Amino acid sequence: MKKIGKSIITTILVSILVGSLVGCGNGTDKTSSGTKDDKKPSVVTIGYQQIPNDEILAKSKNWYEKELGVKVKFVQFDSGKDVNTAMTSKSLDIALLGSTPASIGISQNLPYEVFWIHDVIGKNEALVVKNKANINSIKDLKGKKVAVPFGSTTHYSLLSELKAEKVSANDVTVLDMQPQDIYAAWQRGEIDAAYVWEPTLAKLIALDGKEIINSGTLAEKGIVTGDIGIVNKDFAKKYPNIVTKYVKLQIKAYDYFKSNVDDAAQSVAKELNISKEDSKNQMNELIWLSAKEEISDKYLGTSSKKGEFAKTLKDTADFLVQQKQIQSAPELSEFEKAIDPEFIESALKK
Repeated sequence: MKKIGKSIITTILVSILVGSLVGCGNGTDKTSSGTKDDKKPSVVTIGYQQIPNDEILAKSKNWYEKELGVKVKFVQFDSGKDVNTAMTSKSLDIALLGSTPASIGISQNLPYEVFWIHDVIGKNEALVVKNKANINSIKDLKGKKVAVPFGSTTHYSLLSELKAEKVSANDVTVLDMQPQDIYAAWQRGEIDAAYVWEPTLAKLIALDGKEIINSGTLAEKGIVTGDIGIVNKDFAKKYPNIVTKYVKLQIKAYDYFKSNVDDAAQSVAKELNISKEDSKNQMNELIWLSAKEEISDKYLGTSSKKGEFAKTLKDTADFLVQQKQIQSAPELSEFEKAIDPEFIESALKK
């Protein structure tokens, strides 16, 4: 099995190429040429993924430039591993990635901090298998080929469930693939199963697939994953008002979804090029958090007392060390330092 640590090192070597493709949005770079006097960059570069949550809803409504008051450049990513690479090269100001790649990034001392939880992952990530593969449980994965994006939340979920069911990862051929590659390999009959997220998940199920277990079920067992917002530390220090406004946008999207489900689903459906029904189902499969829930003890906590999510990130990193996917994990205090709830606190005061 390919090691995550080595994968990150390899991808960092090509970070210059990633930077040239996605632009250089960090507030300390020339593209975001704001000064400390005006407290406003010329452009904010946001890395996003096609996940039907608050961020994509706000994007579908074209709220960002109006609310942030600056030009916004969106760059799409397929997994958190590539987000980590881009953050390493300081090509992004704000980005979304899964809790697993975030725990890896913090362990690698990447220059960002966690400031928002876009969603707690539920049924929208799952292990799906081909009906003809004769797989009816995790134990049946022995001798099978399973695809998953390495360094992702689904990778962590897969490895955790294998361990829980006492199935050695050495008995399963685990392949590192991005979602679009998983879909292609599934069509060609090259894999037996995949642990992946929407919208790829629904596509696999439609092509003779069935679900074995999902991340919502794993969360009930204590294996918690989520999609979180990160911000470049220098950008956050230089432009705190922009980060606070971004948080207020996520709060606005949360409120809109809760009060206008049908219209929210229609907007996201258009953005993701899926049906309204699929959009609504996928949005409901996520666990959405209010701003007050975000800063509760259960999640990020407050500036004075960090919450349980720091321990979730720490536990994830420790597990990956045990699985020899990363070399080491810092102490809990380092994960607590990497969480900054002040922007949520500020947004709730205004």
